[in-house]
Amino acid sequence: MDLKNLIYSKTDGIATVTINRPEKLNALNSETMTELHTVFTAIKKDDAINLAILTGAGEKAFVAGADIAELNKLNVISGKEFAEKGQVVFDLIENLEKPVIAAVNGFALGGGCELALACHIRIASENAKFGQPEVNLGVIPGYGGTQRLARLINKGRALEMILTGDMVNVHEAYRLGIVNYVVPQNELMEKVNKIASKISSKGQVAIRMAVKAVVSTEELSQQAGQNFEASLFGVCCGSEDFKEGTSAFLEKRKPKFEGK
Repeated sequence: MDLKNLIYSKTDGIATVTINRPEKLNALNSETMTELHTVFTAIKKDDAINLAILTGAGEKAFVAGADIAELNKLNVISGKEFAEKGQVVFDLIENLEKPVIAAVNGFALGGGCELALACHIRIASENAKFGQPEVNLGVIPGYGGTQRLARLINKGRALEMILTGDMVNVHEAYRLGIVNYVVPQNELMEKVNKIASKISSKGQVAIRMAVKAVVSTEELSQQAGQNFEASLFGVCCGSEDFKEGTSAFLEKRKPKFEGK
């Protein structure tokens, strides 16, 4: 892949995607969004990849927002199209089935906060800050932020963050449930890689089905969700990983999963 704004690598079943525009605090311009779509489409299709890590270059920002110069040119029609294109990218990440861990190193604002919310697990450094400051520009979050933030925390706190445009520090973000862990910045990638390696070592059919089941809770009723869960449970039971995992347990040995 010919990438200008991203760094992409994969090792031992783990893909790492780094947004590499540190001079712009990794702001999301249209070119970067297109590259994110390209890379995560490739990750989805690559059977050798079990999960992905998403982070930003430098120590100041995960993603500090969208490219304001691009936003300034939008009107009613192009604005709707702009938001929809971004939603397609972030929906791809959330519905990837393979887990995506956001390593949030610094500012996660606007589109950057929305990008982190689209990931399945968020681990943040002590200098991280989250916010949806779009109202300061006379606009609202457009990449799914109004929906994902309200579902992740609660409507009152989500509305407070969106309506005031205020940032929350990482400890408040942890208290609200936005992030899973807070670690010193120099330990961020070590923590992320430790969790990624643990997930990658499990039966990958089960991992994919688990992600699929949990993501579906936003769209299904309790009963419909349980029916879907039962179907996915059945899929797992028909996999080679299931046979290996249960046999290994009974034989008191470590399983050797092949992701089938």
